Amino acid sequence: MGDEGPAEDYPTEIEDNLNDFESSVGSVQKMVQSLVSVSRSSHLDKLDPLDQAKLDLMSAYALNSMFWMYLVTQGVNPKDHGIKQELERIRTYMNKVKEITDRKKAGRLDTDAASRFVRNALWDAEDKKREDKKRKDKTDHSVRGKHTRFK
Repeated sequence: MGDEGPAEDYPTEIEDNLNDFESSVGSVQKMVQSLVSVSRSSHLDKLDPLDQAKLDLMSAYALNSMFWMYLVTQGVNPKDHGIKQELERIRTYMNKVKEITDRKKAGRLDTDAASRFVRNALWDAEDKKREDKKRKDKTDHSVRGKHTRFK
C-alpha cells in the first residue's frame, strides 16, 4: 500500500493540473524571492522614469492579482470586494503609460515633405504650365542683369 503513493482526497484526473499549479507557484515564489532579496532602490536606479512607472504598476498589479486569487481560495467573491476597483485603477494607469510609450514611438511628420508629396500626387497639367511659366519668367529676369541701360 505504501508503493501506491500518497492517498490524497482529490480525483486522480486533476493530478496533472495540480502538479502544473504547484510548479507555477514554485516559479512565482522564486521570482518574488529574487525581487525581495535586492533593495527596491537598486532596481529603480538603473531605470528611466517611464520604466520605473512600468515596474511599479506591474508590481502593484501582480500583488493585487495574487490577493484576488487568495480571496477566491477563501470563498470570497472578489467582484464584490474592493480589490476589483483597485485592479481597474491600476489598469487605467497602465493604459496611460502605454499611450505615452506609443506616443514616443510614433514618428514625427515632416509637414514640408508631406505637402510636396500631396502636391505631386495631385498633379494637374494646368498647374504644371503655370509653374513652367513662372520658372521661365524667373530665368528671363536673371539673364537681363540688375542694371538698366539708358539711351
